[in-house]
Order: sequence, then structure tokens, then C-alpha cells
Amino acid sequence: MKFSVFIKRLSHPQVIRRLKIGLSVWALAILISLLIKLAYDIGYFKAQSLIDEKNAAAPSTRQVLTIEAAQLVVTGALKEDPSNPKTIVTQVVDNNQKLSTVIIENNKQKKIGWIIDMRLFFTGDLFNDQGYNLTQSIQYQHNIHSENR
Repeated sequence: MKFSVFIKRLSHPQVIRRLKIGLSVWALAILISLLIKLAYDIGYFKAQSLIDEKNAAAPSTRQVLTIEAAQLVVTGALKEDPSNPKTIVTQVVDNNQKLSTVIIENNKQKKIGWIIDMRLFFTGDLFNDQGYNLTQSIQYQHNIHSENR
């Protein structure tokens, strides 16, 4: 088929109308896909920048539980007067951010206390996943004798 015959057939009004419709549909599909891609990229960029902001706002250093900070947690949990507490933190045994072990003293009696996430405090037995009593083992390591055992 010659090129001139091909051009002649394309110049027919029905063919031109169909070509316009087909090309318009393709152009519209390409335009919609570009808009969707642009909206996705903008949303992803905003989400990524929010994640980066959140990570930048988080403290980059590891928080350390000092005796003073432990004393504040203990006095707050036991509802004692912070300026004149009855229960005193004498030592921070294990300074872990999630679970810290402290030795507290009240009326010349020492006990093991646990501080969770640097804000919750409790005294009592703590067992690990294998069933070992961690409170008893720390009392044994630090020569703390409790009368209730």
C-alpha cells in the first residue's frame, strides 16, 4: 500500500472523527495517570517528612535513670511528700530504659523496687518468662534479707 493511499484513507471524515476520539481517550488516560502519580508522590513526600520530623523530635540519647529521678518516681507512686520522703532510693541496680531495678529503704528495711518505662513503680516479685523470681535473685546478690520469705 502506497503512502498516498494511506493518507487518503486517513483523511476520510469518519476516520478522522474516530482518531480524534481515540487520541482524546488516550490523552485523558495519560493525564489522569499523571495526576494520580503526582498526588501519590506529594502524599508520600508529606508522610515521609512527618516521619522524619517525628524521628528528629525523639531524643537521640539514651535516657539514664538517676537516683534523683528514681526518687521522684517512687515518691510520686507512694504519694509521699517529695521534699520529705519516708521511702528513700539508695541505689539504682539496673539502669534500663524499659525496666529499671532500684533498692529502696523505709524504716531501716531495704526492698527491691521496679521502675517501668521511667514512670511506673512497684515493689513485689517479678518473674521472667522461664519462671525465675528476679526479685529474690537481686535480693540475694545484694544481701538484702526480707522477713516475709
